[in-house]
Amino acid sequence: MSISAAQNSTNTADAYPTRLNEEQWLERKDPVFWGNWTPQAPLTRAEAESFDKNGYLVLKNVFSPAEVASLQEESRRLRSGKGNLDPDSTITEPGSDEVRTVFRLDEQNALFDRLARDERVAGRVRFLLDDEVYLHQSRLNYKPGFTGKEFYWHSDFETWHAEDGMPRMRAISASILLTDNDALNGPLMLIPGSQKTYVSCAGETPDDNHKSSLKKQEVGVPSPDTLKQMADKFGIDYASGKAGTVILFDCNTLHGSNGNITPFPRSNAFFVYNAWSNLVTDPFAANKPRPAFLSKRDPEGPLKVASGKLI
Repeated sequence: MSISAAQNSTNTADAYPTRLNEEQWLERKDPVFWGNWTPQAPLTRAEAESFDKNGYLVLKNVFSPAEVASLQEESRRLRSGKGNLDPDSTITEPGSDEVRTVFRLDEQNALFDRLARDERVAGRVRFLLDDEVYLHQSRLNYKPGFTGKEFYWHSDFETWHAEDGMPRMRAISASILLTDNDALNGPLMLIPGSQKTYVSCAGETPDDNHKSSLKKQEVGVPSPDTLKQMADKFGIDYASGKAGTVILFDCNTLHGSNGNITPFPRSNAFFVYNAWSNLVTDPFAANKPRPAFLSKRDPEGPLKVASGKLI
């Protein structure tokens, strides 16, 4: 029996079927902002409402220049090969040996582990999700000058649901900018409002799809017609900011980024926070789960959020 037909019978219910014969648009069944705002919240009311409406939020000057400098130095050290990284967790650019992504960042570096647990990021995510959280995935993204390749349009949740077994839309990604991101060097682009619609993608999941999709994703992406309709309806934003900016975006917000042909590299630390009540189960549209460096399947407990400066 094919994956698309079986849809993994071990899951008792699939709220968001995907990888079927035809692309479909389905109404989102979960909140975007799960909590209730109070004056004690770590975000303003306007920020919480903006996240709910647009599916993302840009927070400026979250980390100090000294903190950013320390993170940049650690990032350079990891990229240079001095970090004793697990080779399976390191992805190179298509057609070159330049590092594109380092996964399981929190497990391979103490400073980035502390960054992942920082209340200025994890605390705000915990508020938006109204739950304790754990790291579903972490990574260090590089987009080198001149040769940095694009990341095609996609919804993260579609992949996490289909290939990791994430049941519901109760996860948020945080991108901490380690370099200045502007309109020119391949910043994150998002379609505001797209988080309210689930695009159920067409086509079955190949075995070990992650081996090619991490370099160039071709399965589990919306059709050009869908992307045009979404862009016509909602427009396209890009999230810019100086190093030290934090971008939070909902797991179902359609996003991508252009290639970088400027001399200026783009780099960010990327953490996926999943609600503790939303632990992954069997994949909904794949024969087996992706490897552990892409999807945390056995967290020991919720993240221990830390306060204070990184250094």
